[in-house]
Amino acid sequence: MSVRLFVDVPLQGGAEFDLPDVAARHVQVRRLQPGEVLRLFNGEGGEWTATVRQIGRRDVRVRVDGHAAVERELALPITVALGMPANERMDILVEKATELGVHAIVPLLTERSVLRLSGERAQRKCAHWQGIANAAAEQCGRNRVPRVAAVQALGDFLAQPADGARRLLLSPQAGATALRVAAAGADALVTLSGPEGGLSPVEEAAARACGFVATGLGERVLRAETAPLAVLAWVGLGG
Repeated sequence: MSVRLFVDVPLQGGAEFDLPDVAARHVQVRRLQPGEVLRLFNGEGGEWTATVRQIGRRDVRVRVDGHAAVERELALPITVALGMPANERMDILVEKATELGVHAIVPLLTERSVLRLSGERAQRKCAHWQGIANAAAEQCGRNRVPRVAAVQALGDFLAQPADGARRLLLSPQAGATALRVAAAGADALVTLSGPEGGLSPVEEAAARACGFVATGLGERVLRAETAPLAVLAWVGLGG
């Protein structure tokens, strides 16, 4: 199977260019040779075949060939907004959510957040998570990369318009409607869930006041990084 790479550059048939550094290193590590074929995608839809033209010590030049309008997205776009879990758990969430087809990820600061980010540190973390999403899209065959939004306070997120998406509050404490009922007939979903310890009662009340429907995911209490993945898996398997 040919090597598949994400490149954040415009792609068109016949174009020649040097691969970005990360993609070039991947080609070199895989010990590819001139004349071998790659598959490239830039998140704008479909994927391109490309031929390796030259390999230098640091540079890899390719020629873009044909385009295939291949999509592997969920039928229902899902945005995951969550209070950021600490340590490596947010990394795991971004990777697995990308594999399961998430449309966008919104990292939130909440009352019970252990991980608190702001300023330049928040920007670096978001860039790190976006890189994880890029790599996960390469691995799983997606041609559209989910966007990791800037870190924001829960109140700022709740103030944003729903844009027609069904809003689901994932909470074992709230009077919950079954997921299949809450999501029935939706054209898009936004899920909201808390960090370790969950959202506070005040935060849950604020979410419900903004149109979020409390939704149950079974009898067990799921970790912060697990609950959104359960929804993505459920949708991906046809509900």
